[in-house]
Amino acid sequence: MTKELVLYTNPQSRGRIARWMLEEVGVPYSTEILEYGGSMKSPEYLAINPMGKVPAIRHGDQVVTEGAAICAYLAETFPEAGLAPRPEERASYYRWLFFVAGPMEAAITDLKVFGVEPEPEKQMMAGYGSYAAVVDNLSHWFNTNAYVTGERFTAADVYVGAQVNWGISFGTLEKRPELIDYAARVADRDAFRRATEMDEALVKEKA
Repeated sequence: MTKELVLYTNPQSRGRIARWMLEEVGVPYSTEILEYGGSMKSPEYLAINPMGKVPAIRHGDQVVTEGAAICAYLAETFPEAGLAPRPEERASYYRWLFFVAGPMEAAITDLKVFGVEPEPEKQMMAGYGSYAAVVDNLSHWFNTNAYVTGERFTAADVYVGAQVNWGISFGTLEKRPELIDYAARVADRDAFRRATEMDEALVKEKA
C-alpha cells in the first residue's frame, strides 16, 4: 500500500519550496493549510513539528521538516523522478544545498532583516563570513554552471532556485546577471508554475 503523503504549509511561507518539490516528484499528496499564530501552534501540529513552523511533510509514519531536507528526502525516496544526484554530482549537490540553507540564509537574515553584519575582524567567527562573500561565492558558481550540479536540474535547484528567486524578488539578494538568469531558468518549469498557481490561488482565497 502506498504511504500517505501530507504537506503542511502556508501559501505565504517557505512551504512553497516543499510544494514545488512535490510537484516535481509528481506523486499524489494532500495539503494541510496552517495559519500563523493559530493552527501552526496547535498541539496537533506541534506534535509533528515542535518548532511550530512550516513546511513539514508526513510520509506514512515519517516526518521531515526544513525545506532543504524535504527536497533531499523526496528526491531519494522517489528516485524515478530523476532529481537525486548522480555519483559525480553529489559534491556540488550537497555543497550548494547546504551552503544556501546555512551560510547564505544566515547572511541575508542578519544583514537584510536585522541590519547587522560582523565587523571585519570578527567575520572569521561567523559561518558565512560576510554577505558580500556569500553572494560572490554563489555568483561565481553560476557564472560557469547552468544549475547546481552543472548542466542538469536536480532537487538542489528547487531549494537553491527558490531562495535565489525570492532574494531577487524581495531585494535581499543582489540582482547580478548570472543570478537573474539562473532564477529564470529554474522558474521556467511546469512544476514550478503549477505549484505557484496553487499557492497564489490560496492567497487570493484569504484576501
